[in-house]
Amino acid sequence: MSVMTTLDGWFDPDNKVDGIPRFQVGEKINEAFDWIKDHWGTSLRSLGDAITDAVDWIVSVLDGPAPIVMALIFAAFAWLVRDWKLAIGTVIGMVFIISMNQWYPAMQTLAMVVFATAVALIIGIPIGVLAARWDWLSRVVRPVLDLMQTMPAFVWLIPVVSLFGLNIAAGVAATIIFALPPGVRLTELGIRQVDKEVIEAGHAFGARPGQILRETQLPLAMPTVMAGVNQVIMLALSMAVIAGLVGAEGSGGQVTTSISRIDIGLGFEAGLSVVALAIFLDRLTAAAGQRRPGQGRIARLLGRARKPQSIEEEELAEPATA
Repeated sequence: MSVMTTLDGWFDPDNKVDGIPRFQVGEKINEAFDWIKDHWGTSLRSLGDAITDAVDWIVSVLDGPAPIVMALIFAAFAWLVRDWKLAIGTVIGMVFIISMNQWYPAMQTLAMVVFATAVALIIGIPIGVLAARWDWLSRVVRPVLDLMQTMPAFVWLIPVVSLFGLNIAAGVAATIIFALPPGVRLTELGIRQVDKEVIEAGHAFGARPGQILRETQLPLAMPTVMAGVNQVIMLALSMAVIAGLVGAEGSGGQVTTSISRIDIGLGFEAGLSVVALAIFLDRLTAAAGQRRPGQGRIARLLGRARKPQSIEEEELAEPATA
């Protein structure tokens, strides 16, 4: 009786499909979104404005210096994280984008990816950590992540347009939803793969659960977590291009314009600029994931900076000990 009461209104007995009453999923989803807009419309508009302002600020930072200067900054970062080969490849890729006059749209797309990735990781990594600790939460989260990953990407554009309108906020919201699942899944997987004997040893030495998480589990799980970060970035980049259909600017907007004009050249220029960005971001995050804690060129540079200070301290300490 309770089941029938719960399902009352979901079925339309007068509208049957091959003898089966129609299950009114679409109608109920529309009602839910109407309720959200009626009760949270003002808050959603304020949130959309905040997202737009944040992305615009990131664009202003990325597009502030001259394009060639920014390309060299990206190359320097690639050298610090990996090696000179990636730095040279980065310069070539960025100069290629500049030469096609796609620099500003590419920076708009990169700003969307940076913002969406940051939000997806801020939400996803803590959920992954908690899911690794609590099995019941993992069982609850898993089907939700399955839905988010298997739903066609274009479908997510419909509800965000309904809530935010045709603007960059809608594109960013859809990008966050589409890119979030790998961050949760691979964070949970990485922590679950940590050897239980290592965790037991930490408990034996009196470490608190928070200490074990920060100092043992997360460092050992970092390669898997970084693989999740890499996947989040790649999915965010692909969705940011699709988001051009709902008013998001950047390379996605260029692709949308090329479709409306049947401009094949513009479409390929925008697409190739996205490819160059994708290669740069993929190699960068892959290299960061392969680094062990305390290793890498940045750590060595910081170590060299500390050496003169430590030598001076030893020299000052010698007369005192004598």
